[in-house]
Amino acid sequence: MRMKNTLPALASLGCVLLVAGCGMLPDKPARATLYDFGPGLSATAPATAAAPATALPALSLAEFDSNTRLDGTQILYRLGYADANELRPYGQSRWSLPPAQLLRQRLRDTLAERRTVLGPEESATLARTEGIVPDTLRISLDEFSHYFDAPASSTGLVRLRATLVRTATGGDRVMGQRTFTVRRPAASADAPGGVKALIAASDAAMAEVVQWVDQLQQQEPPQPRTAAPRR
Repeated sequence: MRMKNTLPALASLGCVLLVAGCGMLPDKPARATLYDFGPGLSATAPATAAAPATALPALSLAEFDSNTRLDGTQILYRLGYADANELRPYGQSRWSLPPAQLLRQRLRDTLAERRTVLGPEESATLARTEGIVPDTLRISLDEFSHYFDAPASSTGLVRLRATLVRTATGGDRVMGQRTFTVRRPAASADAPGGVKALIAASDAAMAEVVQWVDQLQQQEPPQPRTAAPRR
């Protein structure tokens, strides 16, 4: 009789423990929010945009260099008021691509509004088949972070180094090199605020780079030149 009375009690206790155990199971990890620079310049331009200005000489855009910490897709921030030397990642937010790749796409779109922009492989093919060697723009990305001057004050900080190289008969010649540092205020002290500030800072930096390249090429217009094509 005792065994018969005990079995239902044990069964009930087991159900209670099972339900409690299910409630203690960890939730599925939240999927990280992905960010990029938006649909692109052409997608956001008004339909009645003015005709582009006179086309400029073709330009070869090299792959961007960046320090190892910027090779990943983490959205990084610095607490300048605490330890400006420490880079920290936002936990549940990511870039869709490493920052250097996103910036290169943006710069290429900006440059392509007034000129033909070639990648390294396209430039090499043109030199090999037609003997034409365009100037090469090289970019090194040194800083790309949401920077906090104070808990309630932050900016998107972008710093990069641009080098314009011209290939001549005697070899490559550096036409100019310049470091660009741009900050734009963040509307909020979180990943979405940092993303918007970094995009704004990036667009401003790209505009400065394009203006700088245009000035250098206006000062020293590319002369018709060819390298012996390989057939």
